[in-house]
Amino acid sequence: MSTTDLVDLSLDDRHGRAYWAVADCWNVVRRGLTYYRRQPVLIAWQLGFPIISVLLYGYVFGGAMKSPDGGSVRDFLMPGMFAMTMAFGFMNTAMAVVTDATKGVIDRFRSMPMAPSAVVTGRGVNDLIVACAELTILAATAFAMGWRTDAGPVKALAAFGLLLLLRFCLIWVGILLGLLVPTPEAAGGLYAVAFPLTMISSVFVPPSTMPDWLGTIAAWNPISSTAAAARELFGNPVASDGSWIQEHSLLMAVVWPIIVTAVFAPLAVRRFQRLSR
Repeated sequence: MSTTDLVDLSLDDRHGRAYWAVADCWNVVRRGLTYYRRQPVLIAWQLGFPIISVLLYGYVFGGAMKSPDGGSVRDFLMPGMFAMTMAFGFMNTAMAVVTDATKGVIDRFRSMPMAPSAVVTGRGVNDLIVACAELTILAATAFAMGWRTDAGPVKALAAFGLLLLLRFCLIWVGILLGLLVPTPEAAGGLYAVAFPLTMISSVFVPPSTMPDWLGTIAAWNPISSTAAAARELFGNPVASDGSWIQEHSLLMAVVWPIIVTAVFAPLAVRRFQRLSR
């Protein structure tokens, strides 16, 4: 046994593997946040895109949309925009992962005496921190545009919690896709998947306004469940045609992320473990 192995064993005995898993995870998070500080254009993109989206759909297309209850269209639109921004976040995750993979950063992490889980968990925590910043900016922008919530602080926090839960489950999708695609350029092509995923939903219009077959797909879209649940918790207009999936949006806003995480998290971990083979 080498001296390095003996040092590693002594450190594990002193603090325990759980301690080092958390410490290594935080180091990866710090590395990701430091990268943002040194690449301000990424901050402008990830935090500026939600603002542009809200202004674009709220003002440019808002006049052509109608609220289900005939009230302010922004009250109906904004929770959907929150959900759409959280859904689009998996693209940022995939791009970051594939960039690290092609530059050899992940290989360096794997060769270091650090917890293997830290690379994946660190990326997840980093993206959740960014998602919190995105939601804060989105909510402030929407409030300035006239959006209001009629719910109390507890329900509002629960709505934001469901939005972050959606983002959390899609982090695993982004990690898996980032480990599968060969280059950052190829990862950019994933927008062809991201746009239909978010547009065929209740983000902008009720599914009942779509053709029957398309409306069914939109209603069963996990993003629709989160958007509808957020609207309900915020006290904003909710569009429902009486179908089971729309009447139980709060339940499905929790169930869908659990299912997505249960499917994609093991796949992402397995793919990460097979990188060196």
